[in-house]
Amino acid sequence: MTREEKSIAIGDLTAQLAGTNILYVADISGLNAETTSNLRRACFKAGIKLEVVKNTLLVKAMEASDKNFGDLPLTLKGNSSIFIADVANGPAKIIKDFRKKSDKPLLKGAYINDEIYIGDNLLDSLVNLKSRDEVIGEIIGLLQSPAKRVIAALLNHAESKGEAAE
Repeated sequence: MTREEKSIAIGDLTAQLAGTNILYVADISGLNAETTSNLRRACFKAGIKLEVVKNTLLVKAMEASDKNFGDLPLTLKGNSSIFIADVANGPAKIIKDFRKKSDKPLLKGAYINDEIYIGDNLLDSLVNLKSRDEVIGEIIGLLQSPAKRVIAALLNHAESKGEAAE
């Protein structure tokens, strides 16, 4: 790879990093062609971009980025692939699903909304993260619950008044 090609690749990676708040880094080496193809297909269906990257280029892109990736660059040893997603727990769910049949992908770390997660031991925690829409839905449900009870009480009260008038 020439210096110019490296510079272009770093620029592309930096732009990808700037455009996302959810980045997972994993090791998918050792997966056979069929399993890798199935992983790519699952990612595509879930709206997740999967890309094999050179560690040195990704480190330089992280350094050039406006975001603070903390210790995530320190995990970039051996083979690395990045998962770029819109849903925080999407890549974790796919990784966990694939781990039912294999010991890979192996989670190195993740950057999710300015939070850094390092280590494969956090995979279950990342699977259980709620998406923004799920959190908003829960909040709306909590806010609606008292209002529904008040309306139900008012309706019951009005019905009982109507029966008393008869």
